[in-house]
Amino acid sequence: MGRGYNNFPQYETIAEKKAKAARRLEKLRKTNPQIRPIAIEGRSIARSWWAKSWNANLESYADYANRIERGKSYLKSGMVLDLIIEEGLVTALVLGSGNKLYTVTVRIDELPQKKWESILDICGRQISSTAELIDGVFPPEFGERFLDQKSGLFPSPREIHFACTCPDWAYMCKHVAAVLYGIGARFDDDPLLFFKLRAVPYEDLLRESVESNLHQLLKNASKKSARTLTNVDIDSVFGL
Repeated sequence: MGRGYNNFPQYETIAEKKAKAARRLEKLRKTNPQIRPIAIEGRSIARSWWAKSWNANLESYADYANRIERGKSYLKSGMVLDLIIEEGLVTALVLGSGNKLYTVTVRIDELPQKKWESILDICGRQISSTAELIDGVFPPEFGERFLDQKSGLFPSPREIHFACTCPDWAYMCKHVAAVLYGIGARFDDDPLLFFKLRAVPYEDLLRESVESNLHQLLKNASKKSARTLTNVDIDSVFGL
């Protein structure tokens, strides 16, 4: 990249950034075929309501609101060349100015067990479509539990810890901001990664929903249930 006025980096258009990212990605694939870039198609960086809710939650906090927006253009330009979600941890490679690669790590605190049990209890009684859960799709009534900042599933700023290898002194550099948005984009592809990130078993939610719906069906039929589904029952029925 050339230098512009007063030795600042020369301005690059979105198209130029995308082309640069594509070239660097092609080189990286030769040594790492499993690399997984974030590719944004269209103007929206999130498609599903749960991915949009992740972004909205981040933007709702005053500490993040003025900083996270700068990551959108980086994400749309294809600069997040790799992003992996594990239990409580996100690692990513972001292409920066001058064709430099930076490593970003985002650590998310594990969801407290008491909060998870409360969510299971409420969601098990509210979720009407177990079929959607089996398919890994979050029904709309689950949205309230996602968005509640005190008792929901989304992490608060104090539960998010991040670092970047870039020299930017800012509290949240644009590389970190791009990765935080990239997490939401990854949820579009696989929403179950959200539960993995918060280190809670999605199967618990499914089991709670199955048992709750079964109980309601028996109640409506004026039958008294003498048993609940065991782990083996559900595992065999749904292939968990």
